[in-house]
Amino acid sequence: MAASSTMKTEMNRYWRIFATGFCFSLFGVGALALTFLVFPVMTLSARNQQQREMRVQAIIQRTFAFFCRTMKFTGAIDYEFIGEDILRQDRNCLVVANHPSLIDYVLIASCMPQCDCLVKAALWNNPFIKGIVKAAGYIPNRDPDNLISDCSERLNDGNVLLIFPEGTRTTPKQESKLQRGAAQIAIRTQSDIRLIHITVSPSFLTKESKWYNVPKNKPFFRVEVKDKIHTARFIDEADSVTTAARHLNSHLAEVLFPPSAT
Repeated sequence: MAASSTMKTEMNRYWRIFATGFCFSLFGVGALALTFLVFPVMTLSARNQQQREMRVQAIIQRTFAFFCRTMKFTGAIDYEFIGEDILRQDRNCLVVANHPSLIDYVLIASCMPQCDCLVKAALWNNPFIKGIVKAAGYIPNRDPDNLISDCSERLNDGNVLLIFPEGTRTTPKQESKLQRGAAQIAIRTQSDIRLIHITVSPSFLTKESKWYNVPKNKPFFRVEVKDKIHTARFIDEADSVTTAARHLNSHLAEVLFPPSAT
């Protein structure tokens, strides 16, 4: 009986390796199709750049939702959203999340018809992703002189801006450190922050592992929309913008990585 159970578990793991590989292949082909076929056609009649970007972001949301459902249907992963409706209604704010896995951005963006994103400049060199981030008007994190003004412009238009303040994926069982970019942007643009907390059990698609390093049990993603942080109180209580950003960053570290989650 034990041997049969072990064999069943191993067969399930091999299937999930195949399912994961299939889903990522589908993602790559889909990204190229969006870049060279779908985006040009769907944005052909757009009146201006802003309208083109909004259409592209809406397409991204629908295709990412399909990708997530495909991963769930094939058994590669399972997931649960908590507070998805709240997230859909947010406007003119930053969305800040922890970053335990490769597909965190995909999971979050699949819930948001409009979502700007602050992304690593290296993605502009990725053949599968650069067409998407460029067409969507995402903001590259490579020009500090214009970064705040670019973010401020999007937020003033009522947009939502997604940021992963760790800057890279979390390393399991290691203390996470936040860069101050998200806090600086929130303080300098006087924008509130919507928190999202993501857990993955067991760990999967981390920075150190390859896509085929599939765990024994099916990974379960829990994406929970948390309360909104109002930056006004940090600005009012501080004697400078720098101090306010430092205090806000410390608060973000506390709420994104509570002791029970480490």
